[in-house]
Amino acid sequence: MRERIVTGLIGGALFVGMVLIGGWIFALFISIVASIAMVELLRMKKIAPLSLMGMMSLLSMWLLLVPTNWFEMIVPSYFTKVEIFVFMILVLLMFTVITKNSFTFDQVGFVILSSVYVGFGFHYLIMTRDIPDYGMLLVFYVLFIIWTTDSGAYFVGRKWGRRKLWPDISPKKTIEGSIGGVIAAVVIGTVFYAIVPIFSSYLLALFVIIVTSIFGQLGDLVESALKRHYAVKDSGNVLPGHGGILDRFDSLIYVMPILHLLYLI
Repeated sequence: MRERIVTGLIGGALFVGMVLIGGWIFALFISIVASIAMVELLRMKKIAPLSLMGMMSLLSMWLLLVPTNWFEMIVPSYFTKVEIFVFMILVLLMFTVITKNSFTFDQVGFVILSSVYVGFGFHYLIMTRDIPDYGMLLVFYVLFIIWTTDSGAYFVGRKWGRRKLWPDISPKKTIEGSIGGVIAAVVIGTVFYAIVPIFSSYLLALFVIIVTSIFGQLGDLVESALKRHYAVKDSGNVLPGHGGILDRFDSLIYVMPILHLLYLI
C-alpha cells in the first residue's frame, strides 16, 4: 500500500505538472507515455517491441498520435495522415505473405486496432490541452470527473454493491457502484463548473459530465477485457503498485476521442 501511495503521489504530481506546462513539453511527455502503453499492448500479444513488426506497430501508433502541425513539418502536405496509415496497413498485410503467416492476419488486426486505441486516445488528450485559453482547464475537468467516478464507484460499491455489473470481465464492479460513480461525478462536476464555468451552459457541462463518467467506466472495462483475454493481471509494471500505463490511462484515452467526436470539447 505504501508503494502504491508513493507512486501515485509522484506520478500524479508529474502528470499535473506537465498539464500545467502544456505546449511541446506536454506533447513530448504524452508521446513517451503513449509509446510505453503501446509496448504494453505488444507484450500482451507477445510481439517483441524491437522486432520489425513491433517497430511497424509503434510507427503506425505515432502516426496517429502526433499533433497535425508536427506531422506537416515532416511529411509533404499532399500526403494526409489517413493515407499514410492506410498504406501502413497494406504493408502490414504484405508482411503476412512475406513471413509465410508467422505474422498473421490476426496480429495485423491487433496492431491496427491497438494503434487506433492508443494513438487516437493520447492524440486527443494533446489536442485538448492545446485548445487556446481553457485547454488546461478542460483536461483537469475531465480528469476530476474520471477520478471522482472511480472513487464514487469504489466507495458506493463497497458499501451498497449487490448486483454485479459485468462479472465475466470485472468481478468486483457492481451496478450500484457504477451509478454511485456517476452521481458523485455530477456533484463534483457541478461544483467545478460553478467555480470555473468553462462551458457555455450548465446543460452542456452536465452532458459532458455524464458522457465522461459513463464512457470512462466503459474504458476501464475495455482494458479489463483485454487483460482477461490475454491472461495478465496488469498491463505492465512501470508504475510500482499501480501496474502499467494502460492501467492508469484507460478511462482517459477512451473518453477523449468520444468527447471530441461528439463536439463536446
